[in-house]
Amino acid sequence: MITPTPLMGLVTGFWSFKTFAAAVELGLFTRIAGGQVLTVQTATTEFGLAERPADLLLAACASLGLLERTDEGYRNSALAEEFLVAGKPYYFGGQVRYCDERTYLPWHRIGEALRTDKPLTWDPQAKETVFGDDDPEMLALFWEAMYSTSIFTARALADAYDLSGQRRLLDVGGGAGAFSIELCRRNPGLRATVLDLPHVCAQADAKIAAAELTGTVETISGNFLADPTLPDGHDTVLLSMILHDWDEPTNELILGKCFAALSPGGTIIISELLLDDDRSGPPEAALMGMNMLVETEGGRNYSGAEYRRWLHRAGFTDIRTVAFTAPGANGAVLARKPPSS
Repeated sequence: MITPTPLMGLVTGFWSFKTFAAAVELGLFTRIAGGQVLTVQTATTEFGLAERPADLLLAACASLGLLERTDEGYRNSALAEEFLVAGKPYYFGGQVRYCDERTYLPWHRIGEALRTDKPLTWDPQAKETVFGDDDPEMLALFWEAMYSTSIFTARALADAYDLSGQRRLLDVGGGAGAFSIELCRRNPGLRATVLDLPHVCAQADAKIAAAELTGTVETISGNFLADPTLPDGHDTVLLSMILHDWDEPTNELILGKCFAALSPGGTIIISELLLDDDRSGPPEAALMGMNMLVETEGGRNYSGAEYRRWLHRAGFTDIRTVAFTAPGANGAVLARKPPSS
């Protein structure tokens, strides 16, 4: 018998996120790192909460798999201990905070975005791009969010596609360098160049230095949209979570620049949350498309078939798709530039 139970899950989905975000904002998981146990009574003192909200928060976090209940109280789950303790290498709190502070309230006006086809998190009349440096604090939060997501997506890509034969990678719009760092770690013969805006390259340089990969991964300041050409001399070009930000004509322009810059016989990698070819799912790709409505002027998530069509028109051959599971992508579309080009 059909019941409305699945619909109730959709209706209350934001309860989970806001509980999660509130716990991150309080620093709950950082406070009890290293196996420490927190009781309701301790939480009232530690976080300045009354007994009722402290009890409800801890129980809710346990129900979400973020805490574990012991005889003595609550402690971090393995997931929270690994990714939600501030200062750890793969801290995911930046992603949580970015979504909570940047996109959550604009999403309340999704109907407006549907009617106007205009972004809600910024004003295109007042700013040239959503990636500008006018709000340094939010920008830093954004790149931290992207870095934590991208590290594990890069690992999944490296498992799904063997880059051991490649020597020079151009990471177009590479942000804070997570993909370049992780792919070079996995492939000692690989050298990478992160191409991004000057203020973003500064963030990447810091991450590269912290990873002790200075000299292996470098940055080049540039604008892959405005610049007429991309840096050449690379046998691999990576576009990770880039093309969903733009409309079809812009993406074809970007792919044309990639084709021109890529060494003959080289490979292009498009890593994205890919829609099924019939555009009926999966949910993570389709809903990211809705988020592009909130955050961009022309972005949307695309299917593998659409990427294959654009790559063919750009001159690429041997087009194929590899699937994987990761926070920022579910697959990559791969293609080659003919050796005689």
